[in-house]
Amino acid sequence: MLAKLHTFSLLGIDALPVEVEVDVSPSALPKTVLVGLPEQAVKESIHRIERALVNSGFVLPANRVVINLAPAELPKQASSFDLPVALGLLAASGQIASDVSERYAIVGELALDGAMRPVKGAAA
Repeated sequence: MLAKLHTFSLLGIDALPVEVEVDVSPSALPKTVLVGLPEQAVKESIHRIERALVNSGFVLPANRVVINLAPAELPKQASSFDLPVALGLLAASGQIASDVSERYAIVGELALDGAMRPVKGAAA
């Protein structure tokens, strides 16, 4: 199942739109793949996101997960993608409704216990 969410990447003082696509599909071996030119900090955030979800009582899908951050040519940095990726993973695995993500742009960092943290440079 595919989930799409909207977020932003901060580049200097500009907030550039980014689409987060999360696809969960059956596979013999569970694996998470992150594509779309993510910086190392974003790649490492997958571990934080997975632990935040488990520690919040959600179940990680035992499937293949592909996460795409588009447009691919735009550099993605920082932890502001934690929350949209987590919500996309939950929506794509059928654990939450996916219609909420269509109406909002989502930005946020997650702690290992699932708590949300503010993102430097972002205002609500």
